[in-house]
Amino acid sequence: MKRLSDERAKILFEKLAKYIGTNVKQLIDRPDGTYCFREHFDRIYYVSERILKMAESFGHKKLISVGTCFGKFSKTNKLKIHITALYYLAPYAQYKIWLKPSFEQQFLYGNHIPKSGLGRITENAGQYQGVMVYNMNDLPLGFGVLARSTTDCKTADPLTTVCFHQSDIGEYIRSEDTLF
Repeated sequence: MKRLSDERAKILFEKLAKYIGTNVKQLIDRPDGTYCFREHFDRIYYVSERILKMAESFGHKKLISVGTCFGKFSKTNKLKIHITALYYLAPYAQYKIWLKPSFEQQFLYGNHIPKSGLGRITENAGQYQGVMVYNMNDLPLGFGVLARSTTDCKTADPLTTVCFHQSDIGEYIRSEDTLF
């Protein structure tokens, strides 16, 4: 596993800041130890430095993964955050959306969120802001990008898309072959 290049680290932290803002520092310096991001075959892993030192005893080609896969860089150097990062990002989310119970299943099948499926939304969220998607019982379901700001959502038509689907926990079943 190698360190992230400056360019890729910048892309990663910009993407994380889109969802959790300045709380990125809390991902690195945690009370239970220091964590870091490492790259292995274009995938980004979030791993404890203690475990990373143990993993260095294995060869580069023999190592499949260490830690939690946060995402993957495409050939054009774009980062796609994987659903495996959800439980690390959800506690630090700045902007949240809660879905009505009748729309949870549709979101888990990969559909965008219309206003009619929206239960609650965090105030002062801007357009194209990254959001965590929860059910009404505060269980994180996935994440997305707002199609409209919070103020625009209040006056929008019920069938208007308010959040673009990015990833959801249904991906564990739909994409289990390519996820890790």
